[in-house]
Amino acid sequence: MKFGKHVRSIGQSKGFTQAELAKRMSVSVSYISKVENERLHFGDYPSEKFLHKLAVELEADEDQLLLLTDRVPASIRMRIRQRPDAFRAFAAMDDKTIDKVLRSAKRR
Repeated sequence: MKFGKHVRSIGQSKGFTQAELAKRMSVSVSYISKVENERLHFGDYPSEKFLHKLAVELEADEDQLLLLTDRVPASIRMRIRQRPDAFRAFAAMDDKTIDKVLRSAKRR
């Protein structure tokens, strides 16, 4: 799912109108509309600070919002720096192998 659609979906599921979300976020309704429609002039996505606040207001997963904006959450970025070899190996796996690894990790 695209970032803007995801934000819209969460907001609607919480019963927020664009106006209510804008008020909670201290931004204009047009800004929320631009976020939801991915039509920001100064970049593809809002700032990380805005995403954090958005996650709090929508009670959404901040890491998921970051990933949808092609950003790597700080906790994952830290682990990548600590174990780049592991992430390279994981990235090279096909889906079937990744599923096996995940099932194995869940059993532990």
